[in-house]
Amino acid sequence: MDSANGLIGSLGAIVGTRHVLTEAADMAPHLREWRDLFVGKARAIIKPANTAEVSALLAFAHQTGTAIVPQGGNTGLVGGQIPVSDGREIILSLARMDRLRQIDPDGDTITVEAGMTLQAVQSAADAANRLFPLSLASEGSCTIGGNLSTNAGGTAVIAYGNSRDLCLGLEVVLADGRIWNGLRTLRKDNTGYDLKNLFIGAEGTLGVITAASLKLFPKPQARATAFLAVADPANALALLNLAKAEAGGQLTTFELMPRFGIEVVLRHAADTRDPLAAPSPWYVLMEMSSPAAGGLETQAEALLERAFEAGFITDGAIAATLQQRGAFWRIREAMSEVQRFEGGSIKHDVSVPVAAVPAFLDRALVRVTAMIPGCRPLPFGHLGDGNIHFNISQPIGADKAAYLARWDEVNEAVHGVVHEFGGSISAEHGIGRLKRHLLPGVKDPVELAIMRAIKATLDPTGILNPGAVL
Repeated sequence: MDSANGLIGSLGAIVGTRHVLTEAADMAPHLREWRDLFVGKARAIIKPANTAEVSALLAFAHQTGTAIVPQGGNTGLVGGQIPVSDGREIILSLARMDRLRQIDPDGDTITVEAGMTLQAVQSAADAANRLFPLSLASEGSCTIGGNLSTNAGGTAVIAYGNSRDLCLGLEVVLADGRIWNGLRTLRKDNTGYDLKNLFIGAEGTLGVITAASLKLFPKPQARATAFLAVADPANALALLNLAKAEAGGQLTTFELMPRFGIEVVLRHAADTRDPLAAPSPWYVLMEMSSPAAGGLETQAEALLERAFEAGFITDGAIAATLQQRGAFWRIREAMSEVQRFEGGSIKHDVSVPVAAVPAFLDRALVRVTAMIPGCRPLPFGHLGDGNIHFNISQPIGADKAAYLARWDEVNEAVHGVVHEFGGSISAEHGIGRLKRHLLPGVKDPVELAIMRAIKATLDPTGILNPGAVL
């Protein structure tokens, strides 16, 4: 392309000039992720209205060597949705592609465009008396395309799986503009390679997801939500095993939180109160769901009584009203957003085998507190699937910049413990730009070679999200 104006003109010819943003104020929300770890530059933000426009855009980008960064709701946590700082890339925002294409309550499927927010998908399912179970704190702004591109997890993985497990089919535009129509709603399709799983979790590096067919489930008619005090993660694990044995598939949430996390939420989040009368070192938020209208609360009470008798829990409360249930969830959902008020926070999204979580926490806590005396660990997350957000707030009164300068050093220590337990350095947030340099140290060389071969095949000119993942 001969000039920047020529490029912008060509993009405008595809999507309409008013859907090509070049003014700094219009572009700014797309160039900064919410934690300010990544701030980028771009030639423009382009907002196609449909798959045909995405196809034309990528065909043009392929021919001209124009780098493209796909972006959904810009809620990612590893920088995969933010362009690199030299400003060569075009951000392809899927925000306008937010339509519900089809819902089939009898077949328990819904087909939506990639720019539809997670909350909108949940609402569409609810209106059809069905459940779409993916649940994240950012569900009001994150999009289905972004959820699938990062294989998002959330709080219901223990019962329903990650985003990958909730997807039946995809529509994807390839780097050269070709459209793969894989929007099947079949529960069984054993006709060769399962191509959709190449694009789920690929963070826009292999193709641009434009629509998805997703699984729906019976809408729960009853929920029992309990906030429970436990002495330590080992007792939380014992409670988890008891709950899985007695509640089975009715156990839909099992979240672990430390007392420090509760205190941070109470300090900084409006409309929150201590859930129990006396403080406890650790807590569990547990939820059971049932398609039947009655009997669940009695079952939950019996389960917790046995857990109390066994010494797994020391106190607890079952939500008696929707308002109380919301208050319990508010504490858990606010835990990420309020940490910034405590100064710098070095974060980790890691997983280990579920049975190893208590030992992992013991070892990692010893290691980081020895490295940084006075630091305030805040490990929390999804004990039910082994995913812990091992975050560490700076010591009180410490210099924030100096503390955050130790990010890589602390990551190396925590990830070393993760490796000792056979875990993963990225459980549900992806690799993006934040962790790309870590992959050679944790991936088998053959595995990395296969990934690079797939990338070279599907994106031979390297225009799709350069700098992310690989």
